[in-house]
Amino acid sequence: LLQRDAEGVETFYGLASLRGITTAGVNFIVDAFQNTQEVENFKFHALGTGTTAEAIGDTALVTEWTTAEYAARATGSQTEGATANVYRTVGTNTKLNAGTSAVTEHGLFSVSTIGSGVLLDRSVFSAVNVNQSESIQSQWDGTFSSGG
Repeated sequence: LLQRDAEGVETFYGLASLRGITTAGVNFIVDAFQNTQEVENFKFHALGTGTTAEAIGDTALVTEWTTAEYAARATGSQTEGATANVYRTVGTNTKLNAGTSAVTEHGLFSVSTIGSGVLLDRSVFSAVNVNQSESIQSQWDGTFSSGG
């Protein structure tokens, strides 16, 4: 996670989570192989304030930001990561309303609409306080290993 304050000062928070793919996300990928879903839709970054532990049965963030905090989930870029077997998406969410939000969760979804879509991965981390006009940049890397 990378936080950018209103003056442009950046604070890097490091790795938030590992191995948190949801059952719904796995099912979506299987459907994509059957050509009934589009796996490239996993590019929408959501933020929230929930602190419940991650679980494979998660289908949403515990307390996702509402349209008061951001109009929609950030649409992330889509690239290869450090090697050809890494899918990377990077999205930046900017807080719209006044006051401070203690962001503690991130999710990667299949749609930009708040409160809908399929959750591929949910991460819970230590609070990052975000004020109006400040942003959080989230990077999600999916590594696909061959051979076993």
